[in-house]
Amino acid sequence: MLKKNRALNLDFFQTLKGAIVLFRDPTHTESVYDIEDGLSRTKATQQAIAYAKSDPEVAQIISDRYLAPAPDIAALLNYPPESLGAIYAHYITEAGFDPSFYRKIEIIDDVSYVLYRLRQTHDIWHIVTGSTTDVVGELALKAFEIPQTRRTMSVVLLAGGILRTLFNHPEESDRLMERVAIMYRMGARAKPFLAQRWEENWEKPLTQWRSELSVELVDKYLP
Repeated sequence: MLKKNRALNLDFFQTLKGAIVLFRDPTHTESVYDIEDGLSRTKATQQAIAYAKSDPEVAQIISDRYLAPAPDIAALLNYPPESLGAIYAHYITEAGFDPSFYRKIEIIDDVSYVLYRLRQTHDIWHIVTGSTTDVVGELALKAFEIPQTRRTMSVVLLAGGILRTLFNHPEESDRLMERVAIMYRMGARAKPFLAQRWEENWEKPLTQWRSELSVELVDKYLP
């Protein structure tokens, strides 16, 4: 019991530290992982995983522990321009991102698998939902994640982001809340992104992905 309590206390302080740093600097990516890792052993996270697994396709991909190798960006650039693969490759190249930038985690159970898979496919979620990569866009994506995954971290980051905007950039509040509302509704309507084996279908057009997953973009939300 003492060991468990010590672990929970460390998780709490890790989460709190990450939240404080992120509140001060919302571009500090490592703080996001600190919060996520700190929340990984909570009851709320276990309930989120149970909710995700209530969908048979998500349960199957979790059971399979499906992961994809790092994408070959050079090869994907040669895919048809309308394909998810080509659009992803251009997105990564133009932004100067590293597709394997995310903090690695040892996969030992369903929780760690889901966290790893979400990190691995984060940029794909951005592309398919049409969300931007600025602070407002990242928070809007968290709103999309809430009905999709019910992750505590998504709620924590979104709540913190809204508070920070109200305190420091109130002129951005309307824009943020509009996007949050749009993305939450989109996430509620869309089919489970966690169930998708994106990397096995790089050649599929992005418009087809969106149609099959019931993702309908709102024109005024597009970047």
